[in-house]
Order: sequence, then structure tokens, then C-alpha cells
Amino acid sequence: MSHTLRRIELKNRSFLLAGTAHISQESIDEVRAVIIEEKPDRVCVEIDEGRWRSMSEGKSWESLDIVKVLREGRGFLLMSNLALAGFQRRMGADVGVKPGEEMLAAVRGATEAGIPYSFCDRDVQVTLKRAWSKSGMWNKAKLLAALVESSFFAEKLSAEQIEKLKERNELEEMMAELASFLPSVKEVLIDERDRFLASRIFEAEGSKLLAVVGAGHLNGIEAWLKRLDAGEVSSGTSDIESAPPPSKVAKVIGWAIPAIIVGFIVLGFFKAGISASLALLVKWVLLNGTLAALGSLLCMAHPLTILASFIMAPIATLNPFVGVGLFAGLAEAFLRRPRVRDLENLAEDVVSIKGFYSNRVTHILLIFFMSSLGGALGNFIALPFLASGAFGK
Repeated sequence: MSHTLRRIELKNRSFLLAGTAHISQESIDEVRAVIIEEKPDRVCVEIDEGRWRSMSEGKSWESLDIVKVLREGRGFLLMSNLALAGFQRRMGADVGVKPGEEMLAAVRGATEAGIPYSFCDRDVQVTLKRAWSKSGMWNKAKLLAALVESSFFAEKLSAEQIEKLKERNELEEMMAELASFLPSVKEVLIDERDRFLASRIFEAEGSKLLAVVGAGHLNGIEAWLKRLDAGEVSSGTSDIESAPPPSKVAKVIGWAIPAIIVGFIVLGFFKAGISASLALLVKWVLLNGTLAALGSLLCMAHPLTILASFIMAPIATLNPFVGVGLFAGLAEAFLRRPRVRDLENLAEDVVSIKGFYSNRVTHILLIFFMSSLGGALGNFIALPFLASGAFGK
């Protein structure tokens, strides 16, 4: 595998790191070849067992319960997941390769050669939850925007361009760009997984180990393996194996915004009477509700969903445990229930704007996101007006 196969000799063990591009036919061929040529004691693959089972058994999204997802507060997470899946599927379609196919090839190659294998990646849902929870609202919006944009408008890449992505200079440039654009996401998707993968590879049995990983992880895994071998760090990863709880700051902010809004309205009452207080209340309700309803309207939601967005936006604002997106999404799910074909075609529909609107599952998620965004914007726009009215300016 030329420049993408690294040999690391550490004490009495040998580690071979095979760097791949996740949608590369050449990577698939090279993975099979290196297993045959090197005959390692064990093959470690950059995939978790759940994702391997889903890919190998051909499972799709048929068991998805969109109402349950919204009620559990996982709407933003699912939307990110779908956008990422759409991006990978779109890129893979350009070269006739499914994302992650080289990892399946590694497992099959190891099985055919009678070599044991290990799934060494962190559960993909844990990774997404950590990336989401460690990102602020602005970074969440940037992440979704970047994923959606890349899903719908990604430049088609040739097989040669995809192979070039495995080169060190190309990878370093991409990592630097990701770190500057979304540092918290880069930390979770790359840095944490470098450590997690290296720990699992280091713990695997055998004196000669082959690890099949994305080329973007080569430098990080090599550095961690050397630190583990030198005893500088332990191989424990319990601190990055679950999503972190909400920070105290996030909890405070969640209650602070409704408290400030109510405070301005109450202050207006004490300074100028009930008429001024009611005027402030009406102004806030109109701004908050109208922008939430506008978000649903832009998604071509059912008229009753748009009405629900307007009515529920002020109520949702005063309770940080729920959001207007929850009410809007549930209303749309009740009025336009997802059909069997929506679930069956979900993987195909996420690669186009038309598909996102026509598929009832993704349409509900769009309404959830846009109504939430509209309600949030309405609150921020309303704050200076409320402050001006409360202080009599």
C-alpha cells in the first residue's frame, strides 16, 4: 500500500497501519492484498460492531421511530447523522463504492485467511453525541450547515482525487481546516478517536497486528501507540466512551433567557403599568411566534403545523426542557405520518434537497430544525426591543 502502510516496531510487537480512503476501490483492493502478503496475527478495523452489523446485514432505517426521536431530544443528532450519511453516500456513488466498504473487505479478508479480527472504533452514536454535546448552538448550526451543504452540493471527485486525499499534505490541510472551523468537532471526530483506536489496537492480542484505519488517523494513532508502549499513558478510555452531561453554563443559559424575557415584561409593568407590560408581551409573542412559524412555512409544513409553531413558540421558550421544534415536529408527524416507503428510501432521499422535502421523515426533521431556529432568532431579536420598552427608552 506504498505511502499509506506504516510499520511501527515497538519492543516485541509489530504494528502495521493501513491508511485508507473510505470510498476508494483502490483501498478495498489494497486491504485484501496486505492481509495476504503480511499474514498478521490479528486484523483491527476502524469500525464499531453495531455499524458493521448494519452494513453487513444490509439494515437500513426501517426501524426508525421519528416521534420517539423527537421526544427524546435527538432531533438535531439524527439530522446531523443523516446529513453525514448523505454526504458519504453521494461521494461514494461517484466512484461506485459504498462508504466503509474497505472495512468490510478487511473483515472478509481476515475471515477467508483464518485470521482473527477486532472491531476497534468507538460506537458511532457515542461519537456523534459527544460531538453534538461539546458544540455550542452556533457550532451546531455551522456543523449542520456544512453537512447539509456537502450532502447536496458536494463537488464530484474522481477516483484519482479520492486517492490523493490519503497523502499527508492533503490530510494535514484538511485537519487544519476542520480544526479552525469546528475545533470541538475535530477534537471528538479525530483526536479522541485517534486515542480510542490506538488503545484498542494496543490491547489486541498478537505480536504482529494489522490495523485498517482511515488515512486521517495515521499520525495520531502512531503517536498514541508510541506513548502507550513507553508507558507514558494508560490504555483506559472510560472518559471518552459516553456523551458528557450538559455543562452548568448550558443549564444556566437555558433558564437565563426565559428569566430575562419575563423580567423585562414584569419590569415594564412596575415602570409603566399593565398596558406597557401587555405591549411588551404582545411584541415578544409576535416576534417569537412569527419567526418560528416562518421557519415551518419555509419547509412547506402543513398549515396546522405552522399554526402550532406560532402558538407554541412562546410557551416552549419559557421551558428550557422542550423547544418549539418538538411541538412542530410532532404536529407534522401526526398530520403527515411517515409511510413505509419513506423509511425504505431514507438513505437515497438524504442526498438531494428534493428528497429531503419529499421524504416525510426528513421533512419532519427540517421543520423541527427550522422552527427551532426561527424561535431562537425571534428571542434574540426581541430582547433589545423588550429592554428598550422595560427601561422606558
